[in-house]
Amino acid sequence: MVAKISSGNTLYGVLSYNQIKVDEDQAKVIFTHKMLESLDGKSDINMCLQSFEPYLLANKRTEKPVLHVSLNPDPKDVLRDEQLSEIAQIYMQKMGYGDQPFIVYKHEDIERRHIHIVSVRVDEDGKKIDGNFERRRSMDICRELEQKYGLVPADQKRRQERLPLKPVRYDDGDVKHQIANVIRPISQSWHFQSLKEYRALLTLYNIGVDEVRGEIKGKEYKGLVYSALNDRGEKVGNPFKSSLFGKSVGIEALEKRIEKSAEIIKNKQLKERSKKVIAAAMRGCNNRPDFEKALEKQGMSVLFRANDEGRIYGATFIDHEQKCIFNGSRLGKEFSANVFNDLFNSKENKPEHPDECKSGQAFEPLTPSNREQEEGSGIGGLFDLFSPETTGDEIAEQNFVRRLKKKQKRQRRM
Repeated sequence: MVAKISSGNTLYGVLSYNQIKVDEDQAKVIFTHKMLESLDGKSDINMCLQSFEPYLLANKRTEKPVLHVSLNPDPKDVLRDEQLSEIAQIYMQKMGYGDQPFIVYKHEDIERRHIHIVSVRVDEDGKKIDGNFERRRSMDICRELEQKYGLVPADQKRRQERLPLKPVRYDDGDVKHQIANVIRPISQSWHFQSLKEYRALLTLYNIGVDEVRGEIKGKEYKGLVYSALNDRGEKVGNPFKSSLFGKSVGIEALEKRIEKSAEIIKNKQLKERSKKVIAAAMRGCNNRPDFEKALEKQGMSVLFRANDEGRIYGATFIDHEQKCIFNGSRLGKEFSANVFNDLFNSKENKPEHPDECKSGQAFEPLTPSNREQEEGSGIGGLFDLFSPETTGDEIAEQNFVRRLKKKQKRQRRM
């Protein structure tokens, strides 16, 4: 079981979030402690606010007095409401909130049923509840609860989460569930800065994504649809609206994820590791299959996009270690598609049989129809802020490549 603890200063916002779930029949109140209730035994926002108000008024100095905890058992754990209530009570007691007013919601809006607990961090005398070593104590309590109720250990769950995600296989059936198992963790844990990068990552798992726009009763709308792909990158079966998988994989959530990813990549300098790995592979490899194998050894993959003549016009790098994906040109001119086109398609490296270049590659080439989508012919909105890589003047390209090769030779001598 995994506990997530957050603090805030807006009690109404936290209560509203949970109440909306209740109103939509996606959650319900399963336990309350020291909370006012209406005559019919139901809790509403006003009653909850009145229950917490005396505690908040007793201490106005604490900046974030609101406590919001989610306890997340493994999906394999089957627990009755009574057991979930007991778990919430034991957790709050051991965390030092046993005498505080709190309300427990059970959420069922996703396959993984879990509970949310809302309380306050100041007692009735205005004293702030001790929050020292809070997360460490929380982890210890979760381990105790796992043993007491026979739950799947969180460390086992984390090991399972580290396993590679499985590509969608249309013939295996239950395609919707297969797609959900990939896009949910990717949208929440990977860093990408455009829909093109997100789409490129999903092709690893035989999933396509497109933005759709339209108008209903004079009101414009936009959204995403997900599709299963076969091994040739062609769509198979019916597409699925993103709303079927939850808000976390919808267009609004991805817009926020893109913005957040850009900030994280910049602040943590995540590009640097990828650039070093790619540069080292370029120095040590003379052909495309060897280059891809060298990247794979360092936990990276590459997707090259080529036209019918074999000219590479796009390169996207996937760093599995850092969970980042970058268009080559985003890493720098020395990693753009033109450089790799010259490096792998020059006369001295070009094989007699074009198919030889495909051996050992981590991705299948995109079909012509998919290339049109990749270049953004039907994709609009925020995700088109970054245009696909474009070819420049041929002379400028050749001069740049020559400078790059000279630089590589100097580095080999050092």
